[in-house]
Amino acid sequence: MSETIEKKSSGQHGMLMTEGSILKNIFLFSIPLILGNLLQQTYNAVDSIIVGNCVGSNALAAVGAGASLIYLLIAFSQGASVGAGIIISQYLGARDSEHVRTAVHTAVTVALILGALLTIGGLRFTRPLLIWMNTPEDIFQYASGYIGIIFGGLGAAIYYNMIAGILRAVGDSRTPLYFLIFSSVLNVVLDLAAVLVFHGGVEGAAAATVLAQLASAVLCHWYAWRKYPDIWPERRHWSQSLSQGWKHLRIGLPMALQFSVTAVGIMILQAYLNGFGSAVIAGYTAAGKVENLVTQPFTTLAAAMEVYCGQNYGAGRPDRIRQGIVSSLKMGGAAALGMLVLNVCFGRQMIRLFLEPYDPVIVEYGYTYLVIIGVFSMALCALQIVRSSLQGMGEALVPMAGGVLELAARWGGCALLLPFGYAGICFSTPLAWLLALTLLCLYYKKSREES
Repeated sequence: MSETIEKKSSGQHGMLMTEGSILKNIFLFSIPLILGNLLQQTYNAVDSIIVGNCVGSNALAAVGAGASLIYLLIAFSQGASVGAGIIISQYLGARDSEHVRTAVHTAVTVALILGALLTIGGLRFTRPLLIWMNTPEDIFQYASGYIGIIFGGLGAAIYYNMIAGILRAVGDSRTPLYFLIFSSVLNVVLDLAAVLVFHGGVEGAAAATVLAQLASAVLCHWYAWRKYPDIWPERRHWSQSLSQGWKHLRIGLPMALQFSVTAVGIMILQAYLNGFGSAVIAGYTAAGKVENLVTQPFTTLAAAMEVYCGQNYGAGRPDRIRQGIVSSLKMGGAAALGMLVLNVCFGRQMIRLFLEPYDPVIVEYGYTYLVIIGVFSMALCALQIVRSSLQGMGEALVPMAGGVLELAARWGGCALLLPFGYAGICFSTPLAWLLALTLLCLYYKKSREES
C-alpha cells in the first residue's frame, strides 16, 4: 500500500520532496502556488470593479466593510486546513499509508463540523459585529445582506480549502490552481449575470461567489477521489479517526487561532488609521492592494515549506529540513530585494492603478507605507518561512505565540507611535514582524541545539 501511495504521489501532479534536489523541489512546487495566489488577488480586484461600476459606490463600500469579518472566519478555517495538511504530509513522508487514510477522514470530518459551526456563528453575530464596527447607516443593509449570503455558503469555501490542503499535502500543487482558475472564471461570469441580467445587487454578487465556491469544492473532491484513491479512507478508518482528532486539534487549532489573530491585528490597525481621515484610508487601502500582490512570493514559499518540512519531518530527515530553510531564505531574499525595488521605484505608479480620479495626496500616503514595508521586506519573508517550517514539523504552539506577540506588538506599536502620525502607525507593522521573527528564530535555534 505504501508503495502505491508513493507512486501516486510522485506521478503526474504529486510530488514527494524527501529525495532529490531541494531547491528544485521547493521551486517547482511553488510555481503553481504563486500563480494561484496572483490569480486570486487579480480576481478580487475584478470582483470589486464589477460591484463598484455596476452597482455603485455604496455597494462597493459595503463589500469592503464586511471584508474583515469574512477574512476573520476564512482565516480560522484556513489555519485548520493547513494543520490537517501538515499531519497528512508527515504520514506521507513516513510512508505510513494507514495513518494517511485515517488523517484524510479526520480532515474531512473537521471541515464539515467547522463549516457548520462557523456558518451558524457567522449568521448569528453578523449584525452585532457590524454595529460594533460602526458601519455607516447608508451601507449597513448592503453589508448585512452581502455578508449573510457569504456566511450562509461558508461551508463550501471551508471544504474546498480542506480538499486543496489535502492535495498539497501529497505534493500536488497544480490541481488546486486549476480549480481556482475554474472558480475565478465562473465567479466573474456569475457576477456579471447576477448584477447585470438579474439585477441582484450585492446580494447577487454574494450568491455568485457562493455558487462558484460550491462548484469548485464538489469538483475538487471528485478529482481528488478519482486521482488519489489510495489516500481515501475505508470504513475501518472511520473509528480510528476519532483517536486522530486530538492530534488534529493540537496542531490545527493553534494554527487556526494564529490565522485569526493576524486578522484581528489588521482590524486594530485599521481602527487607528480610521482616525486620520478618508485620504489616509484611501491611500493605505490602495497600498494594501499593492502589498498583497508584491508579497505573494513570500506567501508561496511559506506554503511550500509547510509541505516540504512536513514530508521530511515524517521521513526523519532533519538535514533536508535545515537545507530547505536555507534555500527558501535565499530565494526569499531575492524576492525581498525585488519588492524593495518595485515599491521604491514604481510604488506611486502601482498605487495610481487603484485610484480614480487621481489624487497626489492619497498617492503619497500609500507610497509612504510601501517604502516602509519595502525596507523591512526581508523580515516579513523570513518570518513567514520560519513560521511555516516550524508548523510543518508539527510545532503549533510557538508559532501561535509568535502570532500573539505580533498582534500585541502591532497594537502597542500603534499606541506608542501614534504621536509620530501616520508614518508611526505604518512602522508598527514591521516592528511586529521583527519581534515575532526574533521569538521564532530563538526557538528554532534552541531546538536545533537540543537535537
